[in-house]
Amino acid sequence: MAPTLVHLPNGQTLTVSSVFAGFSFKANDLNIHNSAFPPGWTIIIESQDDLNDEVAVDGQESHNTPKKSHARRFRNPTLRGDSLFISSISNPSSTDFKPPTSPTRQIAMMLWATLWWYFHQPKPNPHITTKGLNDHIPEEGKPKGDWRIYIKREGIFKGRHLLPKLERMGIITSEDSCVGGSIDDRNGEGWTHMFASQRGFWLIDPRIFLFTLSPTTHSPFPGASPYPSRPSSPNRDSFPPSRPDIAGELPQGPMTPQAQSPGGPFASGSHLPTYYPPPPTLFTFTNNIRHPIRQKPPAQGETFYTRYIPSVGQFLSFRVASLSHKSPTHRGPISDSTPTFLPPGSGVTQGSLPSIANMTISPNDTDLLHTWMNDPRVNALFGMSGPRSVQEKMLRDALNTKHSFPVIGCWDGKPFGYFELYWVKEDQLGRYLSSHDYGNWDRGFHALVGEREFRGPQRVRVWMSALVHFCWLADPRTERVLLEPRVDNTKFIDYLQDVGFYKEREISFPHKQAALMKIRREGWEAPVL
Repeated sequence: MAPTLVHLPNGQTLTVSSVFAGFSFKANDLNIHNSAFPPGWTIIIESQDDLNDEVAVDGQESHNTPKKSHARRFRNPTLRGDSLFISSISNPSSTDFKPPTSPTRQIAMMLWATLWWYFHQPKPNPHITTKGLNDHIPEEGKPKGDWRIYIKREGIFKGRHLLPKLERMGIITSEDSCVGGSIDDRNGEGWTHMFASQRGFWLIDPRIFLFTLSPTTHSPFPGASPYPSRPSSPNRDSFPPSRPDIAGELPQGPMTPQAQSPGGPFASGSHLPTYYPPPPTLFTFTNNIRHPIRQKPPAQGETFYTRYIPSVGQFLSFRVASLSHKSPTHRGPISDSTPTFLPPGSGVTQGSLPSIANMTISPNDTDLLHTWMNDPRVNALFGMSGPRSVQEKMLRDALNTKHSFPVIGCWDGKPFGYFELYWVKEDQLGRYLSSHDYGNWDRGFHALVGEREFRGPQRVRVWMSALVHFCWLADPRTERVLLEPRVDNTKFIDYLQDVGFYKEREISFPHKQAALMKIRREGWEAPVL
């Protein structure tokens, strides 16, 4: 198998190469920024023919751990016949990087990156054969199983408490939820059926696992994360500052606070995971509607979602729209040709190399909306054409709305569309639905693609599924995403159905007849890759 370049959502890359009985993972970014990954690790992965007659369906209990017999070398994923473990780790030099505060978290990150690579492989046939199934049933009529890979308690995973910790982190799971009758936990009883599923993997926020190592005092590697961070601890010596918009911490040079955008979702000056659990539920009233108090959205210009899309060969990202008179500087990863090795002591840094990340690009968001909204195709659906003042007021109102916020979608940092993410309960849509149609945490979005070069079925399916993916990651209490496109917008409705939405019924608004489109967390598998 030829070496594969894996793009992680924080911009780091890994080279995956085939070795005897497994694969080696090598980090490519240690010479650009302080990667949390060691120089490399090796996994042992094997496959066996799926034991479909043992797959549990319709609530039947089954521990589908792969058997040792019939094992063969991994070539392509199977539905439930694959298993892996990390066999060895090559750590970075202790003279350059401080050891991780938590080795368990570093191992969890390596497992997460391994699963990121694995679940980007071609999906196996989801149909299964169970005992008693009629042999004459066509393939399409057979039941489906979820895609799993089992985690063996071998190699690095042999540690007494490691698998329990990984299970608590949510990266692996088991259908065996009992305590177990063995007093001696060293024998691993109860931890031999651990697995990671495709659906479960994509519902885990990667910010839980991706973080960076702190360089030593005399390390030639940069001391800051690749991008500035808004929610970081104060650090007088770090640059750029964690909050460039705060008086007294403005960066020097031509960059103004209006044009400066906060860092992406993985940026941290403290070298810690950037995931924060959702706040506890407290209620308030808005327009006589009782609803949870909503957490504030990210700041203007802040990137809150980024992911490399293999089918397109570019990074997709979403950031909050900005009223700045300058275009917010893109501070997320892009699929450029930046070299992965920069000689230590050369004085050259990634930030000094010409790229979209350190250029000010016009037009600004208001100008973009002015152009897009005056496109007859867009105006036919949004009805917001007119002078620039119309779009500026629209954007200002959107930024000051409590139940929604405006979003700019970007391909490799270049804006392509405008979106509004909203909570259904306080939105106009909620007033036309009964209480059983939605929950306190269900969301929806409006969408338009303004740039012609970024249209097309594949890109549409990608950003649609990515917005749904963000809704699941942003709050685990979100169970549905609802949309209400106009019924004559048949192409958009078809795209929604392509990514898993279904039409429940039609709704009569004062200004349009809409199709109520829904997708449920329970029925969602993975974002479009």
